[in-house]
Amino acid sequence: MTPEQMRDASLLELFSLEAEAQTQVLSAGLMALERNPAQPDQLEACMRAAHSLKGAARIVGIDAGVSVAHVMEDCLVAAQEGRLLLRPEHIDALLQGTDLLMRIATPGDQAGESLVPAFVVQMAGLLEQAPLAAPFVAPPAVPAQLAQQNKPEPEPEAVAEQEAEPLAVPKAGKRGAERVLRVTADRLNSLLDLSSKSMVETQRLKPYLATLQRLKRMHGQGMRALDGLKAQLEDSGQGPEVLEALAQTQQLLAETQRILLQQATDLDEFGWQASQRAQLLYDTALACRMRPFADVLTGQSRMVRDLGRSLDKPVRLVVEGEKTQVDRDVLEKLEAPLTHLLRNAVDHGIELPEQRLLAGKPAEGSVRLRASHQAGMLILDLNDDGAGIDLERLRRSIVERALSPAETVAQMSEAELLTFLFLPGFSLRDTVTEVSGRGVGLDAVQHMVRELRGSIELTQVAGQGCCFHLEVPLTLSVVRSLVVEVGGEAYAFPLAHIERTLDVPAEAIVQIEGRQHFWHEGRHIGLVAASQLLNRPAATDQGQGLRVVVIRERDQLYGVAVERLVGERVLVVMPLDPRLGKVQDISAGALLDDGSVVLIVDVEDLLRSVDKLLSTGRLERIERGGKGGRELARKRVLVVDDSLTVRELQRKLLGNRGYEVAVAVDGMDGWNALRSDDFDLLITDIDMPRMDGIELVTLVRRDHRLQSLPVMVVSYKDREEDRRRGLDAGADYYLAKASFHDDALLDAVEELIGGAQG
Repeated sequence: MTPEQMRDASLLELFSLEAEAQTQVLSAGLMALERNPAQPDQLEACMRAAHSLKGAARIVGIDAGVSVAHVMEDCLVAAQEGRLLLRPEHIDALLQGTDLLMRIATPGDQAGESLVPAFVVQMAGLLEQAPLAAPFVAPPAVPAQLAQQNKPEPEPEAVAEQEAEPLAVPKAGKRGAERVLRVTADRLNSLLDLSSKSMVETQRLKPYLATLQRLKRMHGQGMRALDGLKAQLEDSGQGPEVLEALAQTQQLLAETQRILLQQATDLDEFGWQASQRAQLLYDTALACRMRPFADVLTGQSRMVRDLGRSLDKPVRLVVEGEKTQVDRDVLEKLEAPLTHLLRNAVDHGIELPEQRLLAGKPAEGSVRLRASHQAGMLILDLNDDGAGIDLERLRRSIVERALSPAETVAQMSEAELLTFLFLPGFSLRDTVTEVSGRGVGLDAVQHMVRELRGSIELTQVAGQGCCFHLEVPLTLSVVRSLVVEVGGEAYAFPLAHIERTLDVPAEAIVQIEGRQHFWHEGRHIGLVAASQLLNRPAATDQGQGLRVVVIRERDQLYGVAVERLVGERVLVVMPLDPRLGKVQDISAGALLDDGSVVLIVDVEDLLRSVDKLLSTGRLERIERGGKGGRELARKRVLVVDDSLTVRELQRKLLGNRGYEVAVAVDGMDGWNALRSDDFDLLITDIDMPRMDGIELVTLVRRDHRLQSLPVMVVSYKDREEDRRRGLDAGADYYLAKASFHDDALLDAVEELIGGAQG
């Protein structure tokens, strides 16, 4: 390719970008002018957009673009100067010209230029028969070269010199505007993948730090044992040689303890800073994938307007939450279902103007689309103010199609009736038209929403319109999940499908028609074992109850029994190798904080597996644990905290895990409890009345009977100096309440004293 060709290719690419931006300005401005033709700011914006495109087309040598933009500019200038009142036919023609300019600027679209002569003739005819507008007051200032549109054009060289500036992509060079770089999706995905792995790598420091902390505790116990030995030797009258050797040993151990403490502190600080930076890197990489919701709406307002015009229905699309941030992959997958729903709303939902006026509504119909965030999900509400659903007609259609007996249909609720509209091919339209009626395509919409791991719900009010409520994840790159343990392996259930988690006592499990159920909130919920569904070995001891994850898919509820609830996690989705094909009941994989692999459950697939096991009679019963056997003594934990909420939360968490828990309301109360009873672990806050946690830990370490008692500090203070104070006072573990969650506390307790029974 020659330098000249390279230059031309670069200019054409710039012109295409210019056209994409300026045609959006034209579309938005023209639709605003259709509602109010005398808006000076919109007339100015549209005129400038057409003028910029004319100059850019002339520079790159696209004469067809020059002709189209020039005649559009003539029309808009006439409107500005009060010589023309823009009517719907003018708006139609100008929008047609906008589309034509985009086609001309699209590489490879050769057919667009052939339409230019007819368009120029059409615009000339509209300008000749144009009605005069009302006197135009104070038109905005227009550059001199723009005010002389009916005079002979300047020489080409002069025009090129004057109009070279519009080739820059709009806003790219404006002072204060954010710079934009074009990066491929693959590179963004790689960046996100690397940043998520860096987060995992920083977590690998935790085991080393835990080992150092354990060595420090063992070292301290050894030092205390030597102190006791020295006292015994002095009492028994041992010679000075033995005491000297013991003193040297104590001195050596004191020096190694100092080094060990310093290394543990340095590693703890380094690990904390590394994890903070890795989290920031990951959050920034994820933000790079996010785009405003408005990006999916490009052309939708125009589509609603044009479709309404073709059906003789004036309709307006109102959008709220355009700046809501969504993953670009989700945006791409939302475009098709939203187009389906918007077309259905205009075609079947909105009535004709005369019908709306008779019903006391404005002649113009309204479709509202609202986007918002909620609990990691994108919430979309699409409302039309049309006629709603004719429920009696819907009942007749269900019976006529033999989808359900008439007696059953007559007793169905409105919500149950509306679910039939999502069946494949179901429609209330008597004839098939080019534009889908309500129901046609809704099965496809539902399928696309489910592919996004989302849900869709339809509600309506007769005579007032319909509402589609969609919930989809903000991103497909990460998924908020509940991690559980099944057969010794980690699995993740997406939170979008989880109704709740429960501890189901053995006596609550009943057999109904050969299947296990439990009663919850007024209904029986079927119970299945995750170990059978996921082909994992069953737990050897389920205890006296079950930990159950209640999953929902549409109206189906099932309880899935698991061995352990690890906790909620935000997982970076890692697609499975395509060579594996579709793995039953599994959608993807991810890495946990410690670098171990977790499989993400495909809930829809899992429920299909349940149905298959039920139909073949192979669903196994869950053993509810043996009644006999000697009960082992439970380990005792003392929780000291002046906050009732924190005390009760920790008491419940530890009690559910099987520990025996006592509580104290402050340091003094805790000190009295420690001196009067035996405990296996002390968990204390720092800031408390009468005696704070540091004083309490110091007293414990000075007491001969309590000095070997494991101590954990749980505090809202997460500063490095606060952590050092707690650990230097003698605490074995420091947990910040800011990062407190179920498994963090329970894992720390198990690390210090083991399981609940010993």
